[in-house]
Amino acid sequence: MNLVDSFADISRFVALRRDIHRHPELGFEEHRTSQIVADLLREWGIEVHTGIAGTGVVGVLRNGSGARSIGLRADLDALPLQEENHFEHRSQHDGRMHACGHDGHTTMLLAAAWHLAQARDFDGTVNFIFQPAEEMGKAGALKMIQDGLFERFPCEAVFALHNFTVPVGGFALNPGPLMASSNTWKVTVYGRGTHASQPDTGIDPVAAVIDLGQQLQTLIAKTIPSTERALLAVTQIQGSGAPNVIPDEAWVGGTARTFSVAATDKIEAALRRIAEGIAAAHGCRCEVAFRRASPPVVNHEREARFAASVMREIVGEQQVDDHYPAVMAAEDFAHMLRVKPGCYAFIGNGDGGHRLPEHGPGPCIIHNTSFDFNDEIIPIGASYFVRLAQKWLAQP
Repeated sequence: MNLVDSFADISRFVALRRDIHRHPELGFEEHRTSQIVADLLREWGIEVHTGIAGTGVVGVLRNGSGARSIGLRADLDALPLQEENHFEHRSQHDGRMHACGHDGHTTMLLAAAWHLAQARDFDGTVNFIFQPAEEMGKAGALKMIQDGLFERFPCEAVFALHNFTVPVGGFALNPGPLMASSNTWKVTVYGRGTHASQPDTGIDPVAAVIDLGQQLQTLIAKTIPSTERALLAVTQIQGSGAPNVIPDEAWVGGTARTFSVAATDKIEAALRRIAEGIAAAHGCRCEVAFRRASPPVVNHEREARFAASVMREIVGEQQVDDHYPAVMAAEDFAHMLRVKPGCYAFIGNGDGGHRLPEHGPGPCIIHNTSFDFNDEIIPIGASYFVRLAQKWLAQP
């Protein structure tokens, strides 16, 4: 493995990652984490800008006379989960946990910033983007863009990494759609409440909601061509709060995932049509809420191939899968890729064998209460960011 020499000893960054893990903060509340990032960047002589989209931080590092620029992004926030791990660096805050590895992403980018600031072995401008609120549909990436991210810090292209259940030492990406859009939907059906023993005196919205939930199971097959991948899941249903009451209203909701805006448009239109028809058939009316939290993550081909070539130089040809199948999970880095060319990729976190004793009983997969980031991959991800910046800026 061809890692950057200065990452031979990463004990400082392991300690940093575990400190961030102990103190998880939710989206737009990453005050402590942002302060740590800003203080370290300043200590290393990097120009620091804070308060972008609230708790976002951007470090700007210029060297030489090169006019080229690049953006490297990491996410800061944790999840509202109760950690089941009991090792020493477990979360110190009930109901909050770094269950997605953003503590590791932040640390890898900080390690890269430290090397580049000390070595100055590049020519151009590197923008280190530390983004708040990636989780829970809060759209921190979009809010940073709306707050003038790319006007204030011009980037020719942007790149990011996310840990994934790929073997340690591996990378996975593709030159197209990699992750799905994230959309939530809710249909509220209005009837006329009554006592459950006298259903003929009311209009039952619960029956309409049950009917709708069943009909939606075939929406994808009837709407999206079989050559495309899409998903609509019914995950929530709510009627009366009492067993003997037919309520005035009931609702059903869930998520929809696609790999194109066109497919999302088709699903939303079909959902509205079916909901209105079923509500009318039951003598009810309905309201449909369809929220597009983030678009699909679609890599740009040139930047994806460039990123893959850098990965191969670090870990070797066999460790890079540059035709990785797209996954139904979502990521709001998609917003950045809609306005700038770039590439999002997975870095292997392994199967959980790295976890310390007293870890939780669940698998080591993201959004699981037994998850922990693999410190062994910090120098791999940091080396990727360093070499990516060097080689991107060295292009004619």
